Amino acid sequence: MRMNSKNKSNIFGTLKKQNVKRFSIFIAIAFIFLIFSKLSSDYKQPLKLKVSLDNIEEEIILQQDSSNVIDVLVEAKGFVLLPYIFNNYKTIVIDSKTNMTTKPAHYVFDVQKHKYLIQGQLGSSYTLLSISPDTLILPYSKRASKHIPIVLNTDIEYKTGFDIKGEFRLNVDSVKIVGPEDKIENVNSIATKELKLAKVSGAIDKDIEIDKIKDIEVFPKIINVKADVKRFTEGTIEIPVTITNKPEGITINYFPKTVTVMYYVDLDSYSSISANDFKVECSFNGVDKEQTYFIPKITKSPNFIKRVNIKQKRIDFIKL
Repeated sequence: MRMNSKNKSNIFGTLKKQNVKRFSIFIAIAFIFLIFSKLSSDYKQPLKLKVSLDNIEEEIILQQDSSNVIDVLVEAKGFVLLPYIFNNYKTIVIDSKTNMTTKPAHYVFDVQKHKYLIQGQLGSSYTLLSISPDTLILPYSKRASKHIPIVLNTDIEYKTGFDIKGEFRLNVDSVKIVGPEDKIENVNSIATKELKLAKVSGAIDKDIEIDKIKDIEVFPKIINVKADVKRFTEGTIEIPVTITNKPEGITINYFPKTVTVMYYVDLDSYSSISANDFKVECSFNGVDKEQTYFIPKITKSPNFIKRVNIKQKRIDFIKL
């Protein structure tokens, strides 16, 4: 009999606990529905729109103060406004070239004229109820600027038998430097970071940073470098010697009449080389009275060959 009473007590206790759990779950669900209902309702909320300018010139520095804020009153669902409970600032981006009027020391933004633009950046979840001020003035200061040439800094090791064909190609040949007038006036060129490559046997296509200069900004900060790398070979060719600036009345005989020109060229161009591509001259200008030899010089050669030189270092002559 006592066992039956004990069993009944355990059963009642279990049921009581289950009822408490069910009631708690019911309360939680009811609370969630209440919050969901509240957040689904429309609310009015004041917002401060901080204006950020896009597409401004590198020389311009905007004065960051309270003048670049637009006050608006919007209506939206509670879900949408939830992020602005503790901070009611939102950033909008305005193009300085198309949406602003540029004055010598400030930008002018016609707020009322561009309400559609502001509404578009807020999004369709917001209804714009009011906006102020009618016009926004954004003061700025302007730094000095000028363009200077780029000096490419390289340390490139080519694989045996390979070399660069032509020159390095930069996507820009100069950069704009911006800063105080007294800082930039004596800067006439700027180097890149070192482009260091090893065992190169194929085309070069690399982005490389421009060196930094204290108190000066550089635009762009990264440039692209390209170059064609080809297999090269050495070649030789016999070229006749031409005597120039010979005084009237003087007859000479000289030897040798031809010289061997050695050159370094890419394989693709090797077969196109001919003697007509070169010219070797010996000039009487600068020859001393007792001197009996010329120093031959190459005065014409193809622009795509490398390391061209003459095997014979002097041309002997006698006056007849």
